[in-house]
Amino acid sequence: MRPLKEFYFSAFEERQPNAPLPHCRKIEFIWQVLASCAVALGAWYLSWRWLHSLNMDNLWFSVLVVSAETCAFIGLLLFVHNLWSINDTPQTPPPKKRSEVVPNATDELPISVDVFLPTYNEDPELTRYSIRDAKNISYATPLDLRVHVLDDGNRSEMKRVAEEEGVNYITRANNLGYKAGNLRNAMEQTYGDFIVILDSDTRPFTTLLTHTLGYFRDPDVAWVQTPQWFYDIPQGRPLSWEWGHKYGRMWALAAKGFEKCIGHIWVGRDPFVNDTTMFYDIIQRRRNGANASFCCGAGSIHRREAIMEVALKDFADCIDKHAARYCSLADKEDQLVLNRKLKQAFSLTTELTPYKFHVSEDIYTSILLHRDTNRQWKSVYHPGVESKMLSPLDIQSWAMQRFKYAGGSIDILFNDCPLFRAGLTMRQRLMYGATFWSYLSALWTIVFIAAPLMALLFRISPIDAYSVEFFAHLLPFLVLHELAAMFGTWGVDNRQGKMLSIAFFSLNLRAIWTVLCGKEIRFKVTPKERVEDRHLQVIYPQIIVVILTAIALLFAIFNVFLDPEHTDMGMLVVNGFWAFYNAYAMTILINAAFWTPHRDHAMALDVENCITKGSVV
Repeated sequence: MRPLKEFYFSAFEERQPNAPLPHCRKIEFIWQVLASCAVALGAWYLSWRWLHSLNMDNLWFSVLVVSAETCAFIGLLLFVHNLWSINDTPQTPPPKKRSEVVPNATDELPISVDVFLPTYNEDPELTRYSIRDAKNISYATPLDLRVHVLDDGNRSEMKRVAEEEGVNYITRANNLGYKAGNLRNAMEQTYGDFIVILDSDTRPFTTLLTHTLGYFRDPDVAWVQTPQWFYDIPQGRPLSWEWGHKYGRMWALAAKGFEKCIGHIWVGRDPFVNDTTMFYDIIQRRRNGANASFCCGAGSIHRREAIMEVALKDFADCIDKHAARYCSLADKEDQLVLNRKLKQAFSLTTELTPYKFHVSEDIYTSILLHRDTNRQWKSVYHPGVESKMLSPLDIQSWAMQRFKYAGGSIDILFNDCPLFRAGLTMRQRLMYGATFWSYLSALWTIVFIAAPLMALLFRISPIDAYSVEFFAHLLPFLVLHELAAMFGTWGVDNRQGKMLSIAFFSLNLRAIWTVLCGKEIRFKVTPKERVEDRHLQVIYPQIIVVILTAIALLFAIFNVFLDPEHTDMGMLVVNGFWAFYNAYAMTILINAAFWTPHRDHAMALDVENCITKGSVV
């Protein structure tokens, strides 16, 4: 067998994922109580803001800010609904017979599974890792498992790797539909009862099918999504280790003493917040009880019947709409004949698309399946990690991935909004609405960034007065909000994630503008290898915010000395803190842009041992 090529992630092969967060009903109850109180206080604060605190001297500015606050509060309501409770689908034993998971099937043939590995321009030797792990998927009973490399790059090197590994190689003459078109092309050439979708860097564990096929005993389950775990995320280096490595033992001991006073300090720890625990173990997992956890592509298992059935229905609906549009122009007596002929014509020109041709084909397909009123398909979120993959570890790769997620979701919302169509339950609408709303948040985030700067520079206030009444309404809400968030995300430190949600406002604004202009969401495939180049143009907006904040703070302080009698200290303190908080959020992304991953494998392993053993010197 050909030896595997060494990559940077080879140093992390022994890493193991954490178990899913334990479900504690006491913590969940505390979260629900605190969240309810926070919502009530938030509604009380907003009603006071609209009715009693508007600054009539700068009404436009005041209304703009309170409107942004209202939008943020709507986001809070959707967030509370999403995180309300955990309701995992009970895991059932893996099926032994085909008839247990495929309705009306005989047991003469074993359960058949196709593993799809879509690839475009990734290193074929990197994909070899995924191929071998896919081939090693085990099962207690005979299984017809076939691995298919779907090469949209049509490369001879990739074909050679597939042949050497003894797996099927599928390509096509064009790239129509991107990944969705690649998957559709593969479906036309395969026949497995179930389809496992991976990425070129997704390496499944041997237990993938053993732990997930049991869910398909329910004939209405269309797909199972498993968490995506990035095993190459930088664990960071304790400050004591960093100083000891650079400056010697005495500095290491000094840093260790410093950490005992203020807690652990980590250098270079996951600067892009690629840890997926917040999204998968908190957000996705709690959507499961509402049958609203959506497909995220890699690491998902699909029932072929469900994909084809919803595709056929969408195909028929599309033909009916085309025919109806033209038939409305004809006389009534000619409509029936014309309708039949048009349907025949459109059926020849309309393509059947099992995976919707879209930049976010995974969530789009999820919506189509969830809103199928006749079949009522179910989704299952399996909380255990069953695969590992690589994270974007440079600013350009990270930005491309975020832009893709934002642009794809916003395009669905604006151009084919599913929230008001028949089929989805109210809870499903709210869950999908929370996703779309989160990407629109850049519209009010930009107000929250600009408001304190305008207050400091031009001495205009978004409220009537920074009085005791103002703080009496605001502070209880903020305190309860933070306490509720702490218990709602118990076990996950999301402080840096909240900062980054502010910092990448510019990416979301760009995605919104792209969709509004009717442009296609274009992006390069996220690189699977570390890139050393620093694409600083990505963080220009964040740098501008920091510079403007420094200017505004200096200007405000200068005015205090120049004209102390006309200085509103309440406005200065509140807006100064607000502006500083926003600027600090920007520095996290700026720091990530300048961060360079260590390529020295020996150092990486030393740090792993340092963290594991607790040794710093």
